[in-house]
Amino acid sequence: MKEILIDSLKGAGMAVQLCKYQDGSGILILPHGGRILGLFAAESSQNFLWTHPALATAATARSFFGSDQWHNSGGDRTWLAPEVDFFFPDFPDTKHYWQPRQLDPGNYQIDQGSADLSLTNRLTARLSRSKEDVDVKITKTVSPAADPLRYEHVLSKAGIQYAGYTLRTALEWTSGKVGSAVVGLWDLLQLPHGGDLLIPTHVQAQPRTYFGTIAPDDLIAGDHLVRYRMRAPGEQKIGIRAGAATGRLAYRHPTADGQWDLVIRNVFVNPSGAYVDVPWDSPAELGDALQACNINSGLGCFSELEYHVPAIGPATGRFLVEDASQVWAYRATREQIDELTKALVTTGPSSWDEGSPEHGTLV
Repeated sequence: MKEILIDSLKGAGMAVQLCKYQDGSGILILPHGGRILGLFAAESSQNFLWTHPALATAATARSFFGSDQWHNSGGDRTWLAPEVDFFFPDFPDTKHYWQPRQLDPGNYQIDQGSADLSLTNRLTARLSRSKEDVDVKITKTVSPAADPLRYEHVLSKAGIQYAGYTLRTALEWTSGKVGSAVVGLWDLLQLPHGGDLLIPTHVQAQPRTYFGTIAPDDLIAGDHLVRYRMRAPGEQKIGIRAGAATGRLAYRHPTADGQWDLVIRNVFVNPSGAYVDVPWDSPAELGDALQACNINSGLGCFSELEYHVPAIGPATGRFLVEDASQVWAYRATREQIDELTKALVTTGPSSWDEGSPEHGTLV
């Protein structure tokens, strides 16, 4: 709940910022890690996003943030790609995975000089393959996102809860303009585990498995829709090519009180851009714009919706990139969530048990 989360964070000595919007909804910002940690509808204090169980009390939160382990508090965070360069210091040896602390939690500074809240982190990071050190600046600005269905009168809105935000992110190259490095923004949204992910596509996509083993009946790729049931133990990840992606990822799951949540990430995909993140075992396989990660392990129990932004750096000839995305979140009955899914994601089957050969084939 919102109040418990805020009290726990403050009790652990963490600075937090609650932003309330005109429609009564709000977001909770945690500068430690530059995270959007909470998203709340006007009618509810129940978080749409996943947060680490350690944040349930001030005592466990103090222990969590006081440890030297990675502080994966949850919510919406921004990293850098390629993962093999920034998170595997000994690549191609992948035994040692390390989250650079100058990136996460980083040293994000809040700017409240305008109507929208901004967070800025300046850092130096090393790319494991080229051994280059790069200096970059990440700026994140958060503002409201109105309900995209507010003008649709054919839908019954009775009882539907909504909250949303726009995230504008800029990555600026502040190193010298020589070298071979490429660096891209990588945004990850953590949601409660056990739901279904829907990714509409322009053409039939062939999801690439980055790691882990995914049961055939958990991943279905139809002519214009990828459906991924994120429920398995362990850790698994998929990627979707930029050329196939429409730019939406939708995740739906039942809540503890018998309702359903639908969270949609709306992003801009540029198939002409340099998407530089690659599978760990295939470092030449560029081009994936959207990713999804199923985690049910020692790292926690959550589902990640991920997207990338075309890279910058001397090898690309670009030294600044600016991106904007929206998160739209709804809480309603199962029947209403079906209608919302069909209005914003797919005109085909929106429920897993409605699948049929014309809408999907096993992969």
